[in-house]
Amino acid sequence: MTTRSARSTRFIAHVAALVTVVAFVSATPAEARVDRGERRAGAVQVVGNGYGHGHGMSQWGAQRQAERGRSYRQILGFYYQGLTYGSTTGRMRVWISGDTTDDVVVVARPALKVRALGNGKTFRLKKPAARLWRIKSAAGGSRSAIAWKGASGGWRTVRTVAGPAEFFGGGLATTLVTPTGRHAFRGKLRSARPSPTSARRDTVNVVTLDDYIQGVVPREVYTSWRPAALRAQAVAARTYAAHERATPLARHYDICDTTACQVYGGVAGEAASTNAAIRATARQVLLHRGEPAFTQYSASNGGWTAQGSQPYLVAQPDPYDDTYRGVTDSIAPGELQRAFPAIGTFERVQVLERDGNGQWGGRVLSIRVVGSQGSATVSGESFRSSFGLNTTWFQVR
Repeated sequence: MTTRSARSTRFIAHVAALVTVVAFVSATPAEARVDRGERRAGAVQVVGNGYGHGHGMSQWGAQRQAERGRSYRQILGFYYQGLTYGSTTGRMRVWISGDTTDDVVVVARPALKVRALGNGKTFRLKKPAARLWRIKSAAGGSRSAIAWKGASGGWRTVRTVAGPAEFFGGGLATTLVTPTGRHAFRGKLRSARPSPTSARRDTVNVVTLDDYIQGVVPREVYTSWRPAALRAQAVAARTYAAHERATPLARHYDICDTTACQVYGGVAGEAASTNAAIRATARQVLLHRGEPAFTQYSASNGGWTAQGSQPYLVAQPDPYDDTYRGVTDSIAPGELQRAFPAIGTFERVQVLERDGNGQWGGRVLSIRVVGSQGSATVSGESFRSSFGLNTTWFQVR
């Protein structure tokens, strides 16, 4: 899930799909079919439709459908074709990427406990003078040191416990202290070990699935949107999370908290409207062959959905999404030369390949930047990312 939302670019395809391969070749005529979109020396004008990758649900399209009185199930059925409904619960393990330190520090509160994951033992944290509590890797990562800190003085270790450890207790949210500020999270805050032999630790929030999406949905769409749009987003976000949980990103967490997955911020920003949408769709997920579907979504498809990696992510016209049409960006020659220094002096840009078999002037799959000393051929997604474009569905003018 910067917010990956209707308010900003969000790309929930797996990070591997964003890896760019850049090939520098001699400046010879393009051997591949050249799109009519070609711009020679001078500022490159890029006119685009959409905001995001265009796979699956358009968030603005969902809102427009809701404004026309369509239900959340009708919205989801339009964007994810041929799926069935199911039910799921359980927990999510979310990597908190903003906590870049090697320890987990939380604000002291009543009923706070710590659990040693090595042997399951639980300890009540009772130090009236404590302002903060900390879990820190010890003994090369095989143990955890539990320490507290008061209004003055340094850290005081009270015990070491077996294996990694986690804070929890009392059904209350716990406030995590990070280099960028303090953030409250439901569930448990775990000092997690990436591998059995690692001394390094990551902060992971272990939280129920629906508590997790309470921290996702308000960061993905406007909380003032129609209930049907919010409910569609709740089901899509829950299903996406369940799909990722089945194929976790790492040994010690299922999903991340950034735009590479779904944007998640814990308790802060939760809203009555989105929590109501989550309750109204409690436990509901979309299934493909009995398993949670890969329910990608983006802010706007610009009027046409993109073919995705699954049979239910189809390319089709979207008469509901009327936002982000004809957005113009300008790329100066100097920007192109800095991005692709091996080309020399910029000469022209050529679109080599689009998706959609030409039926709707689809999104750019590959593009070539040509200069006086060579050329660089990159994916449309890499080009978009390099220059901060909203979408890969663009024309070069």
